[in-house]
Amino acid sequence: MKNVLTRAAVRLSLAASGVAKVCNAIGTLVVLGLVLVVDYDVIARGLFNMPFRGTVEVVQFSMVLIVFLQLPDVVRVNRLTRSDGLLTLIAHKYPGVARTLRRIINAISATLMVLIAVAMWPEFLEMFETKDFFGIPGVFMAPWWPIKLTILLSAGLCSLIFVLKVILNSEDIELVRMDEMKDDDSADELGERS
Repeated sequence: MKNVLTRAAVRLSLAASGVAKVCNAIGTLVVLGLVLVVDYDVIARGLFNMPFRGTVEVVQFSMVLIVFLQLPDVVRVNRLTRSDGLLTLIAHKYPGVARTLRRIINAISATLMVLIAVAMWPEFLEMFETKDFFGIPGVFMAPWWPIKLTILLSAGLCSLIFVLKVILNSEDIELVRMDEMKDDDSADELGERS
């Protein structure tokens, strides 16, 4: 039974990993779009004295999208900014303690992400129903609900990834380890042999 649950968790982790990669790619496209908007604004302002109206609003809207679209992939590959110096120090001497602490940290992180998702749900529903907008009427306006939905889904996916890290308790699954990280491991092994 445990083997079946582990296989199901690994399959779910592969699916979550794929979704996180797609979200990261979409976030990267938003960055490129933001670069184009800012470039257009600078060129149009300088050459034609006609800046892009709503640049500030587009930048604000895009920054939230970028952060929350790329966050699940950052969590997936363990690149989330945190201080794990203690874990690194004790991992060699007390690997079991380091693993347990890492699981506790991941469980707390999952809980926080669930709380963010729960807090966003009523805000998303309210913004979706009221069609509330931000920006300056007649200049640039955008609905709030896509931002709230992005935060909600991102927090949900991050919490799923953290829960899977707790359940699987492994650094070797695809959810956590990327193919390009294998080169780092082989380089470390070569360094230890010489």
